[in-house]
Amino acid sequence: MTKALKLIEVKSEIGAGTRGASLGVDAIKIAALDFGSRFFKKHKSVEVPNENHLLLESSGSPFAKRISGILTMVERVAEQVTETLVKDEFPIVLAGDHSTAAGTITGIKKAYPKSKLGVIWIDAHADLHSPYTTPSGNMHGMPLAMVLDEDNTDRKVNKLDQETINYWFQLKNVGNIAPKIGYSDLVLISARDMEKPEEYLIKKHKVKNFTTADLRKRGVERIVIDAMLYLEHCDLIYVSFDVDSLDPTASRGTGTPVTQGLTEREAGNLVSRLMTQEKVCCLEIVEVNPTLDRENQMAEHAFEILIKATNAFRNE
Repeated sequence: MTKALKLIEVKSEIGAGTRGASLGVDAIKIAALDFGSRFFKKHKSVEVPNENHLLLESSGSPFAKRISGILTMVERVAEQVTETLVKDEFPIVLAGDHSTAAGTITGIKKAYPKSKLGVIWIDAHADLHSPYTTPSGNMHGMPLAMVLDEDNTDRKVNKLDQETINYWFQLKNVGNIAPKIGYSDLVLISARDMEKPEEYLIKKHKVKNFTTADLRKRGVERIVIDAMLYLEHCDLIYVSFDVDSLDPTASRGTGTPVTQGLTEREAGNLVSRLMTQEKVCCLEIVEVNPTLDRENQMAEHAFEILIKATNAFRNE
């Protein structure tokens, strides 16, 4: 018996540097309508309240912008994900900026505290910055550092005030679990735009990164097999798909596009293949920004990947 899918909508963009990602979820729904799909009618959904009103206020610390709001969002998303899993439903999180993924990971850990969680992070970026190393202060570059309980003070460039230090500590400890994953529980796919502090961590902890070139050379099937083998020690696996893993020639509808990414077809095949795996317990799709797009292209790509993934769900 296949689990029921439950859509969790997170229209938050306070962790991004560019405005518009909060509109991504509705843009995906518009794409569904344009394709004549009843997908959003067919599945139960819930919307997590957001803190986007903070965009009109001071961003606070330059090294952890709107961190109080991020903490609130991470807690809310965690609660919703836990609730969904406890009801034995499969959460599909559609979110704005990637910072709230720390909430998704926390929610899985709270639902299954004794299980080892693996993370497959399909993204142009490693999102391993902390407030100590960030060049931008945008917290969508920090979710993996949050769940790894990583400060990276070896590569510290920013001096934080006490309030920011306190909030950052709280963020890493949401759910009273820190760290939530270890570096050996993490697989990056298509990560290609990292700053020096992130590269330092990837090298130091020998983080597994399958590049776009690896995927083309060896094929999606082989990459999925290798990723699952690498995470064999994990009981559960969460798949996080940032649309900036796609090559910008497909669409520029995301805040931080990077060349040499996946094609929509490669991404669709990759995510749908992962969704057939027994251990996969949650899928997240983030960072669609229709304000940067032409004719809602990125949302259409995201929707097609979503459909491919949900059709493949547990079907070998």
